[in-house]
Amino acid sequence: MKRFERLRHIRTLDPEKDYLEIYRLTATYEFPWDHTRALELALYRTYAVPSIGRLLAKTAELTDRTQKRYDDTALLLDAVVEHGFDHEEGRTAIRRINRMHRSYDISDDDMRYVLCTFIVVPKRWIDRYGWRRLSRHEAEAAAAYYRTLGRHMGIPDIPEDYAAFEECLDSYERAHFGWDEKARTVSDATLDLMASWYPKPLAPLLRTAILALLDDPLLDAFRYDHPGPLTRRLVRGAVRLRGRAVRLTGPRTEPHHARQNPEIKGYPDGYRVAELGTFPVPGVRGCPVPHQSAPAAGKVPEATGEEG
Repeated sequence: MKRFERLRHIRTLDPEKDYLEIYRLTATYEFPWDHTRALELALYRTYAVPSIGRLLAKTAELTDRTQKRYDDTALLLDAVVEHGFDHEEGRTAIRRINRMHRSYDISDDDMRYVLCTFIVVPKRWIDRYGWRRLSRHEAEAAAAYYRTLGRHMGIPDIPEDYAAFEECLDSYERAHFGWDEKARTVSDATLDLMASWYPKPLAPLLRTAILALLDDPLLDAFRYDHPGPLTRRLVRGAVRLRGRAVRLTGPRTEPHHARQNPEIKGYPDGYRVAELGTFPVPGVRGCPVPHQSAPAAGKVPEATGEEG
C-alpha cells in the first residue's frame, strides 16, 4: 500500500453512512499518535471551563488517581471506536460512561462542549502537526461519529456538521474560559502525569514543552506564564518535523488502539471494560448526586443517556 492509498479509499466512502469505518481508519491507521495527543489536549482544554474544572477537582479522580483516570478515559472511548456502537463491548463502554456522568450534576451545555472538543481539537492538531491535513470526508465522518456517541449519551441539541461543532466550541470557550483555583490543581496534576511518563530529570523540560503547545487563551485561563517565542518555535517545529518524517515512512498495515499506548500503565494484567472507570457512592469522594436504580440491560431508551 502506498502512502496516500488509504486516503483515496476514504474518499470513496460516505461520511454520513460510513462514518465508523472512516473514523477507525483515520484514528487507528492514519494518525494514531496524533489522535492520542489531540484527545489528551481535548480533555485538558475542558478544565479551563470553571464548572468542569471545579467538578473534576471535587471528584479527586484527576488529582489523586490521575493515571487511572487517564487510562480509563482512553480505554472507554477507544472501546467504542474499536468495537462500534452495536457490539456488546462498545455498548458496555457507553453504559460505563453514562453511569459515571449521571452521578454528577453536569449541564447539557458542558457535555455538548466536551463532545465538541473530541471533534475539533483533533482536526486542528492534525492540520498543524500531522503528516497530512485531515480531509473533508474525515472531518465530517468524525462529526457523524460523535453525533452518534452524543445521542447515546443523551446530549441534546448536538451540532449537525463539523462547521457547527467548531462554532459551538469556539463560542463556548470565548464565553466560559476563565480562572478557577481548583481547576488549576487539575491542570497541574495532568501536566505532572504527562511528565511522569519520561525520565524524571526531563520533567521540567517536558512541562515547558507541553505549555509551548498550548494557545494563549488556555494559558491565560490557568494563569500560566507564556513560553517565549523561541521555545514555542522549537517545540512546535519539532512536532511538525515528526509529522514530515512520518510522511516519508510506509503506511500502517495494522490498527493501533489506545490499549497499545505506552502511556496506559494501570492494567499490566489486562482489564474488563465493565470494570473501567469509577463507581461513585453518594456523598463520598465528591459524588453529590444519588444514583438512580440501574435498569435492566436493553431496557433503557437512548434519549435517557443510558446505553443498555
